Amino acid sequence: MSEYVSYFECVLCGKRYEPAAVSYVCPACGSLGVLMVHYDYERITPHFTRAQLAENRDPTVWRYRALLPLPDEATEPPLAIGGTPLYPVQRLRAHLRMPRLWLKDDSRNPSASLKDRASMIAIARARGRTVTCASTGNAASSLAVQAAAAGLPCVIFVPRNAPRAKIVQLLMCGAVVFAVRGSYDDAFDLCITACERFGWYNRNTGYNPYLVEGKKTAGLEIAEQLGWEPPDTILVPTGDGCIISGVYRGFEDLLRLGLIERLPRLIAVQASGSPALARALEGDGIVRACEAATIADGISVGLPRNGAMAVRCVRASGGCGVTVTDEEIVEAEKSLARLTGVFAEPSGAASYAGLLRLLEEGRITRDERVVLLITGSGLKSVDAVAETAGKVIPIAPDEAGLEVVASKLSVGG
Repeated sequence: MSEYVSYFECVLCGKRYEPAAVSYVCPACGSLGVLMVHYDYERITPHFTRAQLAENRDPTVWRYRALLPLPDEATEPPLAIGGTPLYPVQRLRAHLRMPRLWLKDDSRNPSASLKDRASMIAIARARGRTVTCASTGNAASSLAVQAAAAGLPCVIFVPRNAPRAKIVQLLMCGAVVFAVRGSYDDAFDLCITACERFGWYNRNTGYNPYLVEGKKTAGLEIAEQLGWEPPDTILVPTGDGCIISGVYRGFEDLLRLGLIERLPRLIAVQASGSPALARALEGDGIVRACEAATIADGISVGLPRNGAMAVRCVRASGGCGVTVTDEEIVEAEKSLARLTGVFAEPSGAASYAGLLRLLEEGRITRDERVVLLITGSGLKSVDAVAETAGKVIPIAPDEAGLEVVASKLSVGG
């Protein structure tokens, strides 16, 4: 419950605030002064135990309510969020000779992306207000889907190059969508200004301190699904740094509550065309803006808004950053679909591309317990890979058509 939140801490200056004293970011540091939520774990402990979770038959994120910053009056979401599968991916294991590899498929959420975990918090905390965010697609569609289910007005700011399928999803759910003639970062700044002017509730995860806490439920699920024995390594597609920070926070909570004994190593996988966090992790830890141009729109970010928190979390886990090219991402997306049946969007498939790169470099061993986090469905970005997917073979509806089938597949009659 929200009363378990003890204080906020700025990731830049370290200043602490009472939750009621601030709405979004650190007043002293401005928009990049993202606040980290801290809890009173002694009060949470009686309400969050392995035994209680084992008895709870609700597979959704609601099972973790005691660890979520929800208002007391919050009710269970109308859509089933979380409880997504952790697949042992046997064919991929055999292909890579990695017998302890898993795939966490968060494309199974209502809007087909992990972002539903954060939007659930926003809808609960909006208290009837118009909800809004800036997004390249997934956060926006997630918010629009849940706003429609809850009956809240929804306004979305997207960069003009946002994927068509995601825009259609927004419009079908009744959101008012504004295409900003600029980048994601431009849309993000405009959304902040709009919230200040119109009094809307800001769902942007790299700005609203509560939203990362929703994303941590992915980490909580992985730990529980693996029998409270954390994996050695989790590879996370990374743009703003919000998802990887959330996954870390989930495992950190469990460690503080005594439910696990160690943290997994977190790997931030970025596109080589959008490498701000990877550069910071390799260097002095300071996140600096860079150009962002990649086919993986979900991780295309020039200035990661949650960058400082992400660097802190990745380093605390003993992890690192890695970059992969668009060509590697597209090939990974196709290979992943053919070896697992999971069709990930380019940003989601980046985790697999990162695994291949780290295996090649010897930075991951084949006997490690590894989880690939798939953050969204490829059906939301089909235009990005349609040309590389393969070709349809036209045939006649008769015996001649079957002859073509036989010749192409080398089968007898």
